[in-house]
Amino acid sequence: MTAMPDVLEHVEQVQALQVDQPYVLIVWNDPVNLMSYVSYVFRSYFGYSETRAEELMMQVHQQGRSVVASGNREKIESDVAAMHGFGLWATLTKADAA
Repeated sequence: MTAMPDVLEHVEQVQALQVDQPYVLIVWNDPVNLMSYVSYVFRSYFGYSETRAEELMMQVHQQGRSVVASGNREKIESDVAAMHGFGLWATLTKADAA
């Protein structure tokens, strides 16, 4: 009957690892927003330089998506909500799935 504490400890360790796994914010190309506006959002919200914002915007435009930020789940959920507030299409996923 000593196996139960070991199982609980293992479950807690797995949960802790899942919480710490990094997530990424993906911004998707859309037919509505101008490229200059997408670049502006990246500069104003994330504080990216003009060059970096342009690089990310071009990835969105040419490849259909770009990984724009990474971090813990709560941060990326907040960033996704902010992108939606700006009218951009954005999702989050685990970093290893991007």
